[in-house]
Amino acid sequence: MSDPLNGATRVHFIVGDPIAQVKSPAGVTQAFHDHGNNAYVMPAHVAPADLPAWVAGVSLAKNVDGIIVTVPHKFACHDLCGSTSERAAFLHTVNTMRRNPDGSWHGDMFDGLGFVSAMRDNGCEPQGKKALLVGAGGAGSAIAHALVTAGVRELAIYDEDSTRRETLIQRLAGLQRCPVTSGSADPSGFDVVINATPVGMKDGDPYPLQADKLSADMFVGCVITQPAITPLIAAARAKGCKTMTGAHMFGRVRDLMVDFLLGR
Repeated sequence: MSDPLNGATRVHFIVGDPIAQVKSPAGVTQAFHDHGNNAYVMPAHVAPADLPAWVAGVSLAKNVDGIIVTVPHKFACHDLCGSTSERAAFLHTVNTMRRNPDGSWHGDMFDGLGFVSAMRDNGCEPQGKKALLVGAGGAGSAIAHALVTAGVRELAIYDEDSTRRETLIQRLAGLQRCPVTSGSADPSGFDVVINATPVGMKDGDPYPLQADKLSADMFVGCVITQPAITPLIAAARAKGCKTMTGAHMFGRVRDLMVDFLLGR
């Protein structure tokens, strides 16, 4: 890194369970330094049951300016914020938190905006497309919202947690932007297919959907950053699909998070 760690360094955390796979400590720290800020991002491996106590504890340190949130804490951290953006309030989830003047936390969610930007970078304009999204968790919810606001003509959501899936579907359907329905693991007939689950991160994971039913005219995206090429992306490329990886998404999300944390 370009700046030395010293007593004046401003501290940010990224919290998750697990945490070893995340790219933010290096990537966001470098972005801070590129903007001339003496700030570092440190990883924190925190179990869900310990999250409220951990947030309360780090909040006592006056040199802690921000918290980046990853799986599985995005919903829980929303409830630990003193205020949020309208987008985060709609989704009930956050991926970035910065200090309010009173010391409480203000949260926002950039996974969806970053994902859609990365789609466009990789040659896929979502407007008018029929999309299948696998995963209705924190990242999936944000991506679903961003797809709907970007103008997809139809969105199907598949998640084995039926309560979480139906809650998200009903919330998005209330926007009256496009039909939002319950999907399945079968991607047949879709223009865009997205994995927003951790399935594919571990050796031996199954595909998150029926990869044998992908076709060359589909665009396939995945949120996973490690491994860089997941089995789903490898299968999609073998079929001739255009693809985007979690690293593409991370680059765009990182820029949005840094601007937010720096108050830009």
